[in-house]
Amino acid sequence: MKFLIFTFVGVVPLLSLGSGKAIHKNDISPRTFREIKEEIASYEDVAKRIIDLAVYGRAQNRSYERLALLVDTVGPRLSGSKNLEKAIEIMYQNLQDDGLDNVHLEPVKIPHWERGEESALMLAPRIHKMAILGLGSSIGTPPEGITAEVLVVTSFDELQRRASEARGKIVVYNQPYINYEMTVHYRVRGAVEAAKVGALASLIRSVASFSIYSPHTGFQAYQDGVPQIPTACITVEDAEMMSRMASHGNTIVIQLKMGAKTFPDTDSFNTVAEITGSKYPEQVVLVSGHLDSWDVGQGAMDDGGGAFVSWEALSLIKDLGLRPKRTLRLVLWTAEEQGGIGASQYYQFHKGNISNYSLVMESDSGTFLPTGLEFTGSENARDIMEQVMSLLQPLNITQVFSDAEGTDINFWIQAGVPGASLREDLQKYFSFHHTHGDTVTVMDPKQMNIVSAIWAVVSYVVADMEEMLPRS
Repeated sequence: MKFLIFTFVGVVPLLSLGSGKAIHKNDISPRTFREIKEEIASYEDVAKRIIDLAVYGRAQNRSYERLALLVDTVGPRLSGSKNLEKAIEIMYQNLQDDGLDNVHLEPVKIPHWERGEESALMLAPRIHKMAILGLGSSIGTPPEGITAEVLVVTSFDELQRRASEARGKIVVYNQPYINYEMTVHYRVRGAVEAAKVGALASLIRSVASFSIYSPHTGFQAYQDGVPQIPTACITVEDAEMMSRMASHGNTIVIQLKMGAKTFPDTDSFNTVAEITGSKYPEQVVLVSGHLDSWDVGQGAMDDGGGAFVSWEALSLIKDLGLRPKRTLRLVLWTAEEQGGIGASQYYQFHKGNISNYSLVMESDSGTFLPTGLEFTGSENARDIMEQVMSLLQPLNITQVFSDAEGTDINFWIQAGVPGASLREDLQKYFSFHHTHGDTVTVMDPKQMNIVSAIWAVVSYVVADMEEMLPRS
């Protein structure tokens, strides 16, 4: 989800630059933009070495092979599960074996929810066993399930108009897919809005750009003062079928059974490794992805790929014998899928050093061939990032877009730290997002090589420049 950030600063002296631009004196010393541009251009050979190693050299396909080994062995990694803790143990050892600095685990308390056995059986107008996935933190049904008529709606507005029809029924949302940011509100709020009008349960059309009868799970949130009702995702195909049935005047009856349970919060960890800075070790460029996933598929795309290209970025830099001026810090987040729980606790613990964070980066939109970098920061910082991205001309991926995003880095971005993410193929991403189809088969090793190269070049150059990125 994107966040709009408005920053108001006082008037500060400006320097006139040889390029015709002005830059804030308080942010970029007496150096002109031309001098900064020349400094960045001096990294052309280093950038080429990183690209060659990642895409054509002995490191090619390494991030893919590492990812496949973990997710094939461990499987999906739901918050609170033994699989997640096993993956953290393995990654802790892997990062040590890779020779990275300061490898350690930072404790986090995370939610523990399990879906249990679940089913949805249409009893009328015909017998039809439906594919479902319970939504995260949903309560379960009674052991005998809930059997009730269905009310099909296409929006929250329609639900309000037909509120008198909803009491004692199962609300089915057949909302059209517009984009993830807009449509995901039905998954997050669907149960609450249905409960407000007296529904017994809610079934949400999967938030998906494409479907082959595949339900998509994900996070949903209850609201204080509103009854908690069971909620699950159904396939696009079944949602549309029930909408057609209802339009023809058919009475639809479903028996819903869900064994979901929530347990007390449990202990987990964010996994951290570094390349310690040679000149300004207290200053940080943070590179990240999340290690947890939902409990379906393998969590290979979301977000195994993002976690492993972030690791690969540090591996590439280390393999070339490079040590930037400031510290490169890899963080593999825990419990991102429950709303950035691990990242929130990391922010609370480290925000006292916020002035030392030059850039926060997160890969969590797949590792398909990107079209460029998404960036949030001041105009001066954007000018610098455009020059950094120009070093990726050999890959023909140089664009800088607006609105960096990532559940785990938004805490820092909202506080004014520059942030970066990748502009990916979201049509493909949301076809597999939170489904049984999120497996290594979705991944492309050659595209992961390119993403790793981009991630390594950007993080290294920003970490090695003489000054941090300007905040204004």
